Amino acid sequence: MKENKKRGISWLFELAGNHRILIVTACILSAISAVLSLAPYICIWYVVRDVFAAWPDLSAAAGVTWYGWLAVGFAVLSVVLYFAALMCSHLAAFRVEKNMRKEAMHKIVTLPLGFFDQNTSGRMRKIIDDNAGTTHTFMAHLLPDLAGAVVMPFAILALLFVFDWRLGLVSLIPLVVSVYYLKQMMGGDRGSIQKYMDALEEMNTEAVEYVRGVPVVKVFQQTVYSFKNFHQSIRNYKEWVLDYSIRCRSPMTKYTVALNGTFVLLVPVGLLLIAHAPDYQAFLLNLIFYILFTPVCAVMMNKIMRLAEGYFVAMEAVNRVTGLLDDEPLPEPARPQQPKEHSVAFKNVSFTYPGSEGKAVSDVSFVIPEGKTYALVGPSGGGKTTIASLIPRFWDVQEGAVEVGGVDVRHMASNSLMDQIAFVFQNAHLFKASILENIRFARPGASREEVLRAAELARCTDILDKFPEGLDTVVGTDGVYLSGGEQQRIALARAILKDAPIVVLDEATAFADPENEYQIQRAFEKLTENKTVLMIAHRLSSVRNVDCIMVVKDGEVKEQGTHDELLAQDGLYAEMWQEYQHSVEWRVGKEESHA
Repeated sequence: MKENKKRGISWLFELAGNHRILIVTACILSAISAVLSLAPYICIWYVVRDVFAAWPDLSAAAGVTWYGWLAVGFAVLSVVLYFAALMCSHLAAFRVEKNMRKEAMHKIVTLPLGFFDQNTSGRMRKIIDDNAGTTHTFMAHLLPDLAGAVVMPFAILALLFVFDWRLGLVSLIPLVVSVYYLKQMMGGDRGSIQKYMDALEEMNTEAVEYVRGVPVVKVFQQTVYSFKNFHQSIRNYKEWVLDYSIRCRSPMTKYTVALNGTFVLLVPVGLLLIAHAPDYQAFLLNLIFYILFTPVCAVMMNKIMRLAEGYFVAMEAVNRVTGLLDDEPLPEPARPQQPKEHSVAFKNVSFTYPGSEGKAVSDVSFVIPEGKTYALVGPSGGGKTTIASLIPRFWDVQEGAVEVGGVDVRHMASNSLMDQIAFVFQNAHLFKASILENIRFARPGASREEVLRAAELARCTDILDKFPEGLDTVVGTDGVYLSGGEQQRIALARAILKDAPIVVLDEATAFADPENEYQIQRAFEKLTENKTVLMIAHRLSSVRNVDCIMVVKDGEVKEQGTHDELLAQDGLYAEMWQEYQHSVEWRVGKEESHA
């Protein structure tokens, strides 16, 4: 189990940089403000004392006005200091939040691409965005209050025993009892907070996936229950909240009763003691002070409870971000090697996904000579995409070796390896930017003419012609939306512009209509010209003429050879081809019957 290298408040101070002095200043000012907030109660007690001493001639209570203004002065000064503390803490909090997001994003771009297959965008957004916001709230508000909450109990304890130790002790008993029940209620709070954050994270992840699938839900007139994971995540959160609330009900009730039950002890004990007091007037004044002051103790305890919960939530948020930062990028070689040519070889490769027990790829061996085109076919979940993703090091193999140009990919610098490979995913992702910038993303230094040439080779001319701004059309704004096949052609133009010697195609025509599939197949001819190609295909007609077809099932290469050779073997491929032919005949027959 990996351990966080960065933890808690010490890491937050590190992120604050030069602004950490503002955090210290905020805590000091907040602590002073908390102590000063008690001073008005003392001034009010002096007012009451002077009134008692001068009664019934109130004109003789000359100090009443002075103590009144002094109480106002302390209150105003306390507010001003607290406001100054918040100014300092907010400035530091913004710096911490910014640096936390930056460090997280810098870390993410170093992680292997396989990491993003196992971590959804909803989960990543929750980890980085929401937890950074939670940390900001903690630094801006809760940390200064926490400093005040640490100092305030000592000041209150001192005041409780200054005037009359007996009444102070009586006032302290309910506080001790309330602390006991508070500890009972929050004893397992760290674990509860972790479960709470887990439930929120799961619900957030599933909510993002649900929102993305709303068009499908509406088209097929389904409900939220169609997304069982989302519905279950809501139920899990509900059950956790209900269970936690029920568990806290009894201790919370006892805590509230104990905390607000000070007068149940204070008044009777005061009446008993006043009967034996040598100076009943002085004792009555002290009793009045405790009656005025003890509600502050209740406020203090409630504040501590709120701050403790906020502290646990913030530390759990920090731990989740540091947990992300603890994910290590794939190791870089000390002495990177360069491939001499552009072949691809798998040598007894086995791979198991993190957290999985069964092998996704088992003892796979094959060689794709430079300039040749090989295809992977087979049932879904058989390991085709996993095999393809091991070439650009989405993951590192546990057994065997993947070689490019005779060099183990683990011995190549990651930048050098990625320069060798163009990877076209089945789900093309376009940025909310111009078509020009989307294509140029493969090679930022490319000229406009080179981008236009790549677009033409990818059969994108008709796409550019239907928009007045052509290459400068911004995707995703002002009604500019592209179909799946059109997006795939833009992605192919991106790959053509990169001009990498090795091309990996992961079912690039999976979501294309017949017209777009024809255009994409034409673009493939330009993209794969004189390149080493590994393609994953589900339409067997698209791989009939490749140099070699490999049939993958259960993570193993069961058969390999040309189309005719595999048909002659009368094995798994021949069975797949026969099923494919039947499906084509069924589709054609259905179209003719409708005609």
